[in-house]
Amino acid sequence: MVNHLVANIVDSELGKGKPTARGNQSYHCPFCHHSKPKLEVNFNEGGKGAMHWHCWVCNKRGKSIVSLLKQVDAPYEKIEEVKKHTNYKGVVFKEKPREKIQLPKEYKPLLSISKYDLVGRKALAYVKKRGITKDDILKYNLGYCDGGKFDQMIIIPSYDNNGELNYFSARNFNPNSPVSYKNPPVSRDIIPFELFINWSSPLILCEGPFDALAIKRNVLPLLGKNIQKELMKKIVTSEVEKIYLVLDKDAQKQSLKFCDYLLKEGKEVYLVDLQEKDPSEMGFEKITKLIQETPPIDQYQLLSKKLELL
Repeated sequence: MVNHLVANIVDSELGKGKPTARGNQSYHCPFCHHSKPKLEVNFNEGGKGAMHWHCWVCNKRGKSIVSLLKQVDAPYEKIEEVKKHTNYKGVVFKEKPREKIQLPKEYKPLLSISKYDLVGRKALAYVKKRGITKDDILKYNLGYCDGGKFDQMIIIPSYDNNGELNYFSARNFNPNSPVSYKNPPVSRDIIPFELFINWSSPLILCEGPFDALAIKRNVLPLLGKNIQKELMKKIVTSEVEKIYLVLDKDAQKQSLKFCDYLLKEGKEVYLVDLQEKDPSEMGFEKITKLIQETPPIDQYQLLSKKLELL
């Protein structure tokens, strides 16, 4: 028998799943980011294979929905809710100590490409096509990989307030590759691009690092559609008064949830309507104009938008 309550919780983290067979639903894998929904999750209660999950591309797998939610950094309350509504036996999953992250050994900076480096020239052409300037490359220490796990991928490092690497994003610039993104095997519960943030000025939150590169000014990429615990804690306790949410149309539910929470914390919140484009497609001038023209949202407007989604 399918546990629909648990399926809804997983949907809220991974996006709407597609029912397949024997109580399974397929999702786009958050680990290998394959273009097709290759992550199979079983929602049957009891029986062999119940609540198991497995990606048929990267072979990431687990024996409980709890382990899946933990690995995608789902909110604590959702994990506890799943525990209550499944036959989860209370197995203790020891959290691995956060290992010191390093850039891939194949990483090369985009600023030092020779005319004989064909892969590097393709990488440089890709970022220029996306509107990224030489100043952006220098500021964010953008690079690429020629070989290894992140072969033919743009590498976008993230540094904390002390200038220490705390994460990096990898985006494929090979149009023939079936995998668009890859994540390093570390937690995303960090503050991305913190080195460049002024915590007493208006703050802009967007989804991905390429969106952040397009917006340029005092912007943090969420590395997904959720605000992780460390980042939310920093926002709430900081001097930031104005917060602009610049998330894609398919993340409208999450945007409204964040608006609600941040308004209750006394922040002035702006919900930027992107329509069907994302910031990296719009470019700096258009997205800046849209942000500047967006009025603050109040609880009455927030309620109206919630009702529109029903």
